[in-house]
Amino acid sequence: MSNAIIIYLVAFAAYMLLMILIGALNSKNETNEDYFLAGRGLGSWTAALSAQASDMSGWMLMGLPGAIYVAGTGEVWIAIGLLIGTALNWMFVARRLRKYTIVANNSLTIPSFFENRFHDKKGALKIVSSIIIILFFAVYTASAFSSGAKLFSRVFGAAGDENTMYLVGLIVAAVVILIYTFLGGFKAVCYTDFIQGMLMLVAILAVPILAYAAITRDFGSLTNALTVNGGVADAAGYLSFFKDSDGNPLTAVNIISNLAWAFGYFGMPHILVRFMAIKSDREVKKSRVIAIVWVVLSLTAACILGIVARAYLNPQLSDSETVFIETIKSIFSGNFVLVFIGGIFLCGILAAIMSTADSQLLVTASAVSEDMYKGVIDKNASEKKALNVGRIAVVVIAVVAFVIALNPNSSIMGLVSDAWAGFGAAFGPVVLLSLFWKRFNLAGAVSGMAVGALTVILWDYIPLAGGATLGSVTGLYSLAIGFPLALIAALVVALIGRSPSKEIQDEFDKVKTVEI
Repeated sequence: MSNAIIIYLVAFAAYMLLMILIGALNSKNETNEDYFLAGRGLGSWTAALSAQASDMSGWMLMGLPGAIYVAGTGEVWIAIGLLIGTALNWMFVARRLRKYTIVANNSLTIPSFFENRFHDKKGALKIVSSIIIILFFAVYTASAFSSGAKLFSRVFGAAGDENTMYLVGLIVAAVVILIYTFLGGFKAVCYTDFIQGMLMLVAILAVPILAYAAITRDFGSLTNALTVNGGVADAAGYLSFFKDSDGNPLTAVNIISNLAWAFGYFGMPHILVRFMAIKSDREVKKSRVIAIVWVVLSLTAACILGIVARAYLNPQLSDSETVFIETIKSIFSGNFVLVFIGGIFLCGILAAIMSTADSQLLVTASAVSEDMYKGVIDKNASEKKALNVGRIAVVVIAVVAFVIALNPNSSIMGLVSDAWAGFGAAFGPVVLLSLFWKRFNLAGAVSGMAVGALTVILWDYIPLAGGATLGSVTGLYSLAIGFPLALIAALVVALIGRSPSKEIQDEFDKVKTVEI
């Protein structure tokens, strides 16, 4: 085993032990509100960085730079869409959702908010939304586990067979995330996310700057390095927002599909739950600024990383999603100090992975414990029993995600894309209309949720076009079609149906006057 691998192991072990320690120190959770929302006491910095760290998972440090590394600057439309979605979510959804969940019988989860918002006595909406959360978060968590496994296989591959190291990495990532999520609940997750968000930002800002400095030293300019070292035939086309890596113009479908990622934010339970947990209105406003600045910096740096790495790394990578890992290993080589710093930056990737997986596991646990078990199966269950059910759910979903991620050739970006579309289409329109349309009713909510989820499933998974899916034939991202169709269905059905009761409408009006 080389000295570099030993140093990396020390850095990784120290980092993961710190995360477990934070989970242990925050293990006292007396109620479901403590475990799932940290008692609604998050400060601005913790809320903002927790929301964005849980959002910008391993795909931001691996999937997004990898896509740009291969296809060029035209892929930045994804980042632009994400930035737009982040800003709109914090500006319009965060504050109102925080207040409305208090009015709606102190709702602790997104499914319970839907149920309380529409006074759904039968609990159908809660069950349907909980099932959607369980299904799509199994896929989403698998993307985080796969990121962790790829990280371990690339960093420690020299210590053994790469596929074996992928499996080892998958096990280690799953076990560590399970331990501190299981112990500490939402508070532990948010505190670890704060640390991980800071580490992610430092890593993603520093690495492309250092790589660019090396490029200009050795090749004089980025365009020259892209041509000579990066194997790019048309450097100007590669750097264009409106062309692909071969210099061909991007189609409207390409740009629309990438911008459509913005729609996903309005339906992401692991992001929305952060809004619900913020301490006060004042903290919401501060969190908004912190979060948007963090996203601007991190997404910009991730896009630049993909471009710079193409010019910096030689030979070209067979797995583009390891671009950040290989760039760090190349820059921070040589003496002990440099390698250890590289190990810390590699922990930034681990931070991105862990900060998302823990959030997704916790939201899934809340859907099972609070919404399905305590809400439907055993309404008289004690807090302790419900918490134990939630912890069991964490383990079960982790096992399912582990199985999905077993394939070492699985695409991080592909897994995230599928889950993002599912949540965005199923929940996004319903969340927005629930918060801002007084006339919105239960029938409209059920219709919008069903149409959104089914559209994504039919578009991405069912071979309806001569043995191929509609997504592969058209090239159009399922969220770009699923969100508007779900919105239209929700609007039409709500308008056809009866107006909500006076009690529901009075609650809607009450949200304006609630102080938080």
